[in-house]
Formats: sequence, C-alpha cells, structure tokens
Amino acid sequence: MFTGLIEEKGFIRRISATDEGAWLTIGAEKVLPDLKTGDSIAVNGPCLTVTAAGKENFTAWAMPETLQRTNLSTLAAGREVNLERALALGDRLGGHLVSGHIDAMVKLTGRRQEGGAYILTFDLPENLGRYIISKGSVALDGVSLTVIEVDQNNFSVGLIPHTAAETTLGQKELGSPVNLEVDMIGKYVEKMLAPRLQEADNQKDSITLSFLAEKGYL
Repeated sequence: MFTGLIEEKGFIRRISATDEGAWLTIGAEKVLPDLKTGDSIAVNGPCLTVTAAGKENFTAWAMPETLQRTNLSTLAAGREVNLERALALGDRLGGHLVSGHIDAMVKLTGRRQEGGAYILTFDLPENLGRYIISKGSVALDGVSLTVIEVDQNNFSVGLIPHTAAETTLGQKELGSPVNLEVDMIGKYVEKMLAPRLQEADNQKDSITLSFLAEKGYL
C-alpha cells in the first residue's frame, strides 16, 4: 500500500528485457538506505518487488502483464521515474490510499498555467469514468492528485510547483502515456453493492399492476 507522495525521482540505469518480462535497474538515493530484497516499491505507480538492492541502485522485475498495462514498457536508460516505498503502519497518510495496481494508461492532452499551478488534462477511458469525480483522488504515475474537473471524455488535475519539480509529471509532453490508478474505495463499494442493486432491479421489474392488485393495493 502506498500514499501517492513521491519520495524521489530515480532514473533508469538499465533495462534487460526477455520474453518473460524485464529487469529494471534503477538509480536512487533516498529510498535505498533501508531497502532490501522482497520489499515493495512503486515505480511510476506500479507496485514492483525489489529483487536486489545496493548502495547506488536497486533492481526490480516487471512481468509481461505489468509491461502491457503500464508505461514501464516505454522507458529507456536515463529516463526518470517516480519512486515511493510501501507505507509503514503508523506513517502519516498525506495523500490517499494507493494500491500500486494500474487501471489504465491515459494520455496527456492539455497543459496550462493558472497562477502558480499547472493544470494538466488527460483523456478519460470510458469504463473508468464512473470512478473519477470532481474533488476526488487519482494517482498519476504514482502521484496522488485531486481531480479538478471531469466530463465524458477528459479530466483535469492541478500541480503545485513543488509537485511539478519533484515528480516526472512536471516534464511530461503532450501525448505522453501516464499510468492511472483510480480511487480503490469506489471500486470496492461498487463491487459490494452490485448484487443488492441487481436484486432491487429484479424486484422492481416484478412489481406490476396485477401484483399490486393481488396484494390489495388496487
């Protein structure tokens, strides 16, 4: 579990791709002192497992499913990535609950400056629109952000100067693919309510004039 508060920008030292996935060797500083094999770390949002950790870098494995669903497959040596270690019990939850499981890749379709903030607009996958609400939370490349506006085709978020400088989002070019994770609470609520809503719909369909007459309402 993560918070969406990026600890540092690391960089790709090396990618070793095979038919079974890819090894990512990532240079970093802040996340390394207590990082060990088996730990979870979010790299541009996706949760990866550390397979080796040293004084200047760590290595993680990305399986084909991860590469297909995220922008990790677009990375090359020298590219920066957002890094966050897993949340420890007792830590402050400054962002929102982030699982590190990416729902979709979205494209940056607009950027403008508004006062000291940067407003970024992204395309909205049709099947995820119901989970994104104005003033709700999303994670983009692992960064916890508040939704400003949302319509049928797009949604927008704002970056304060600190977030723009300390994460890769401040450098994104139009058309860049970005990893999106919607708020997991909305998905769980929908899943749990689905059977009851279906049952209610079935009961509603069964209430006819003849049914009401039989029960003495007509």
